[in-house]
Amino acid sequence: MNIQGAQLAVDTWIKEHGVRYFNELTNMAQLTEEVGEVARIIARRYGEQSEKESDKDKDLGEELADVVFVVLCLANQTGINLQTAFDKKMDKKTKRDHDRHHNNDKLKS
Repeated sequence: MNIQGAQLAVDTWIKEHGVRYFNELTNMAQLTEEVGEVARIIARRYGEQSEKESDKDKDLGEELADVVFVVLCLANQTGINLQTAFDKKMDKKTKRDHDRHHNNDKLKS
């Protein structure tokens, strides 16, 4: 499924299972909460913090999918075609950063 298809799937889900989209501010708060959950897992599982017993069963993929879901909601309700925006961003980054990272001594092993 491409991003456009994912946006459609989210919109269909909202119409079939939800009452309506939360407003943009509520979805922004929800996105912040979901990103925080991802950060908690990353910090404890891959960072230097110890992982609490209650966090060991947390699924990073599921939490990342929560972030994607809310981002798709925000795109839908603000009229953004995220596929087009993403394609444009990838083109811009490819042109701008083609040699940049290869020439970064900090990234060389």
